[in-house]
Amino acid sequence: MPTPAVVLLSGGLDSTTVLAMAKDEGYDVYALSFSYGQRHSLELDAARRVAKSFGVVRHVVADIDLRAFGGSALTADIGVPKRHSVEGVSGENEIPVTYVPARNTIFLSFALAYAETVGAGDIFLGVNAVDYSGYPDCRPEYISAFEAMAKLATRAGVQGGRVEIHTPLISMSKAEIVRAGTKLGIDYGLTLSCYDPDSEGHPCGQCDSCLLRLKGFADAGLSDPLEYQVN
Repeated sequence: MPTPAVVLLSGGLDSTTVLAMAKDEGYDVYALSFSYGQRHSLELDAARRVAKSFGVVRHVVADIDLRAFGGSALTADIGVPKRHSVEGVSGENEIPVTYVPARNTIFLSFALAYAETVGAGDIFLGVNAVDYSGYPDCRPEYISAFEAMAKLATRAGVQGGRVEIHTPLISMSKAEIVRAGTKLGIDYGLTLSCYDPDSEGHPCGQCDSCLLRLKGFADAGLSDPLEYQVN
């Protein structure tokens, strides 16, 4: 009998690759996305496309509103930074304005609750600490700390059950992620990674997420199937 797992699914390149990996490992996937007050709902459309494509057992879109706090270019009236080169993307020493305060902590807390209700001891998350924008909640030490907390905070944990957070992409470059997903047959045309797409869903090509994604495809020797506003 397949083992259930919760996969956090944003509709972007990384989370889609993680979902494909979980499916490839034989898990029954319960996908979880969030309508959290982000700048656009197009990423949720992408998440629904991906979930349908992979035939997940269930796809929940949880409705929370982080605009109540703001503090990020994704949840407040703050412009998304645009650049002409991936060399300008923030790194470990600078946390960019697109960081949403405590977002992964909030999302993982929801995932823990979802996992308990479906009897899952495994949660998959597409964080990456190599080609990334410097978010503090994407680091291995954060994931380890949250997993330790989860074992104290859940019924499964205190009753001797297993609570494991899988981050298979955390040490991979974007190129390695693209190659891995391509081998698994992912149609990356279903996905959307952009922070600021146009109304028709075309990615901007100049935000940090777009630049890192484009670099990943270029370094992998592959073409991104999406049509960008600026290429």
